[in-house]
Parts: sequence; C-alpha cells; structure tokens
Amino acid sequence: MKNWCIVFVFFAFAKASLAQSNEPIKSRSFSIDASYFYGAILQHNPDISHLITGHPEGILLRFNKRTYGKKEWQSLYGFPDLGVTFSYQDLKNESLGEALAIYAHYNFYAFNRQLQYGVGTGVAYMTNPYDPVTNFRNVAYGTRLTSATYVQASYRKENLIGALGVHAGVTLIHYSNGNIKEPNTSTNSLLFNLGLNWSLEPENTRYKNWEKQKYSEPIGFNVVLRYGRNESNVRGSGQFPFYTMSFYADKRLSKKSSIHAGTELMLSDFITEYRDFQANSFPNSGITGEENTARVGLFAGHELHIGKTSVLTYLGYYIYDEINYGSTIYNRIGLQRRLNNNWLASITLKSHAASAEALSIGIGYRL
Repeated sequence: MKNWCIVFVFFAFAKASLAQSNEPIKSRSFSIDASYFYGAILQHNPDISHLITGHPEGILLRFNKRTYGKKEWQSLYGFPDLGVTFSYQDLKNESLGEALAIYAHYNFYAFNRQLQYGVGTGVAYMTNPYDPVTNFRNVAYGTRLTSATYVQASYRKENLIGALGVHAGVTLIHYSNGNIKEPNTSTNSLLFNLGLNWSLEPENTRYKNWEKQKYSEPIGFNVVLRYGRNESNVRGSGQFPFYTMSFYADKRLSKKSSIHAGTELMLSDFITEYRDFQANSFPNSGITGEENTARVGLFAGHELHIGKTSVLTYLGYYIYDEINYGSTIYNRIGLQRRLNNNWLASITLKSHAASAEALSIGIGYRL
C-alpha cells in the first residue's frame, strides 16, 4: 500500500506539471521521440560489483508539449517542453532483471534550441526484486516498485525530412526505493542514446518574451508535516512509519529562487527498532537501549521555482541525536507544488551523503 501512495503522489505532481500551460492558445505543437540506448551500470558501491555483468540496453519513448510563453515562467526558462516518458531497460543481469518506468519530464534548450537538456522523475517496476530465498543476490532493489530519475543531454535536429528529425546524446538513469525496504543499494546507468523525433504539428514560433523585472517577496513562515515508511540498514528488521515536523522561513529572491532556513523534529520508529537491536545484539556498541530516538535538525537550502512547481535542495545538521544513525550531516532533495497562496505539497528524499534514509510525502502551510 505504501508504494502505491508514492505512485499516487507522483502522478499528482505529473498532472500538475503538465497542466501548468493548459490555457488554450491558438496554435500548439507536440512531438514524439523514440530512442534506443546502450551503456553500462556504474559501480557507485562495491556491493553491486557482482551485478554488473553486461551492457544494459533499452528504449525511451517521450511525448513532448512545447511552450511559447503563455506563462511567465516559460519565458524565464527559455520555453521548455513538458511531457511524459516511458522507458524499458534490460539490465543484462539475471538477478537485476528488467525495468519499466514512467516519468514526468521537462526539456530545456540552449544553442538555438539544438542542444536539449532533459530531466524526468517517476516510478519504475522491477521485474526481479530482492528475495531472501529466490533472488538473494539482488541487493540493488528491495521492492518491486522504485523511484526512477533520469537526466539527459542531446543534440537535436528536427524536421530534417518533413516532420522527421534525429537526436543523439547521453542519458543517466537512477533507480532507488528511497530505503522504504532493504536492500536498497540502487543502480545508476550511463547510456548513449540515438533516435528519431516526429513533430505532430508545425512548430509555433511566436514566442512571448516577458519583460525581466526584479522580484521579491516578504519573508514567509512555513510549517510542513512529512510522513513515510522505511527500514534501517539492518536487513529484515522491518518497515516502520516516521514523522517529520519542519518549521522554516523562506525569502523569495527572484522569480526563480528562494532561500530557506529552519528546524525540524524527526520521529522515526525504525530507529527505536535499530536501538534495541544494537543494545541486545552488540552490548559493546555503546548503545544501551535507554537513548531517546527523536532527532532535531537545523537546515538551510534553496528552492528553484518553475511555475508553481519547484525543486528543493536542503543541507541539514543534527543538533540533537543520541543514536547518531548515519552521520551528523544530512541532505534533503525533492519536488514541491504550491496548491494555492497558502497550501503546498511535497515529495522529498532524505539522505546521508549518497545513502538514502527515507522517502516522504508532505503537506504544508505558508503563513
């Protein structure tokens, strides 16, 4: 059930992102991309070395909707595309199996729109996840559903032969379940892609350039409640709920950027289980079983605004943590969506460096 909650939140973000320019315009244009990719799984962790046995390959199918400046943010970002991506990847390892994924994506452009940068986030279905009996070698994916993220840079030439064009570039695909369940070593695939694109309608070149103006807002104060389920790095210890209450101030610097600073209280049942396991199994670990498992952190970060959707990047420091699970420094990245002037929703991943701790959904209120 918890995995389907994450799927629901993702599609809510996808629908909101694709709806940002839904107001009717006289002429729209769309395109479809079809790409074949081939590459390698990067050994970011020695624990997955036995899973790298071949060169993964697959296909990407992308449906793109162009923007022309109907909304101000579209002009600020050089008229990006919005769209949906479907991917199939054969990981070329019997234990890893195959991955099928769906993403919501943005495409950004440079060099007269011939260089395209794409970023997508979504959900993947893994055909052969970890099983302690039948697939104990797959330490990369502990669940059948995982989060999926890709970044891509491509040279793109459209309308070479009628509506057909070509593109070629490099793609990085990441699969991880956010430590919802162990194991979660994850994989990163570096892939070279080549494909064709097809413009479904003639491109509308009547871009609306909004005048650039200085912009700021008064300091705002926010409260956000986050929830999720996860497991400690002790495999088989079980999944437990966690709750985070964040209080922070934000200052809007421009149409694109805000800075945040605040504090948060983290209550994680998996740490209680971890504390008791360490106290009972490893009496010399320094953990007695009497420690308070609540944690308090201070954090600061940045919010990149893309219309009503934004990208969060935070860096935090524990000022209270009796267990010292992970490290004293943590980071949080994710997506946030402003529902109106006061309410917001988010999905974020909290990590200690490259080690994920928790994927959470959140609801917040801005004063």
